[in-house]
Amino acid sequence: MSQTPGETTERTTTVSHTPPDAERLRRWRMVLGADSADSTGRALTGQDAAMDSALNALYGGGGGKKPGDRGTGGRSAGLGASAPSVARWLGDIRTYFPSTVVRVMQRDAIDRLGLATLLLEPEMLEAVEPDVHLVGTLLSLGKAMPETTKETARAVVRKVVEDLEARLESRTRTTLTGALDRSARISRPRHRDIDWDRTIRANLKNYLTLPAPDTATTAETTGTATTGTVVPERLIGYGRSSRSAKKDIILCVDQSGSMAASVVHASVFGAVLASMRTLSTRLVVFDTAVVDLTDQLDDPVDVLFGTQLGGGTDINRALAYCQSRITRPADTVVVLVSDLYEGGIRDEMLKRVAAMKASGVQFVTLLALSDEGAPAYDHEHASALGALGAPAFACTPDLFPDVMAAAIEKRPLPIPDKEHQP
Repeated sequence: MSQTPGETTERTTTVSHTPPDAERLRRWRMVLGADSADSTGRALTGQDAAMDSALNALYGGGGGKKPGDRGTGGRSAGLGASAPSVARWLGDIRTYFPSTVVRVMQRDAIDRLGLATLLLEPEMLEAVEPDVHLVGTLLSLGKAMPETTKETARAVVRKVVEDLEARLESRTRTTLTGALDRSARISRPRHRDIDWDRTIRANLKNYLTLPAPDTATTAETTGTATTGTVVPERLIGYGRSSRSAKKDIILCVDQSGSMAASVVHASVFGAVLASMRTLSTRLVVFDTAVVDLTDQLDDPVDVLFGTQLGGGTDINRALAYCQSRITRPADTVVVLVSDLYEGGIRDEMLKRVAAMKASGVQFVTLLALSDEGAPAYDHEHASALGALGAPAFACTPDLFPDVMAAAIEKRPLPIPDKEHQP
């Protein structure tokens, strides 16, 4: 069969790009690590060797080079206790890997090799790739952090907070503003406040067919001999704009160690909600004690440094405080963010939730407010809350505005994978 010149060129190009055996061995050597050097017979040089060394320092299993060394060698699961050495390793991985991979490797280094204490040194913080999990680690080290490190730590935290605000603020404002407008519909509006679209749709059942004033003329020009009108039996209007808050929001956030990412996101959302004049927002964090951080909501970085990750959990005590601050139950949304491991009085906690819901409070239970999904949580408590009409589920930051909008409008919550919820 004949081929066009274009077809021949394309096929030749494809063949020329097929990796030879040496390239396949190189890739296998990179995947399997230094322990495979003898079996693959492939030595690494240049950038390949540097990447392999960086991976060896974190994921290797035998003795070998320390971080910062270049070249091949046995895999060594240790970055040493030298901050300059670790900082050099952090610079290496940022050079050779994309930021998403860098964040995973940093987290693994902190978890696997116990490098948290090295984050107390300014040169280390300047070398890391900031992310939510790093912020959680820094907050857990708060009291142990020397003064020389605090300013650097605040700069790292502020970068993460600003990135989150840029990602989440606009959609949160748009979604909740619409929900607040819809929740403020009134049935006896002034003429200029009538929502004509909703009014017409609500009164279509009252459509009346009327004879045209001039049947012959109407039939000739429009093809029909009748006309009609909608009788607006019920008017629907927008609530008048007011400087007073339409809804009260209480964020009640568990600051136990496992909830670090949720604390970060809740602080950012708290600041965004507090900046909306139509909402009155309160932020409460708790472990065995309860701390009201509402007066710091103008700066989420201050909020985060006002938390103390770790310790026990007393959800009942926290809810008791929140309950004491409710003045307009029908216009209040309480959001509990917790893994529900209760160290307080379980039955009292459930009674408080039931009492708040009976008074008209919209109660939302989030097992986590992060991109990772639900951590380990108390399934018995989650089921008990679900039975009270407060289903517990994990929520991503992108879904949170929709959850809040549904709570404000008193609609069913958009629970992800509802069939898998407790």
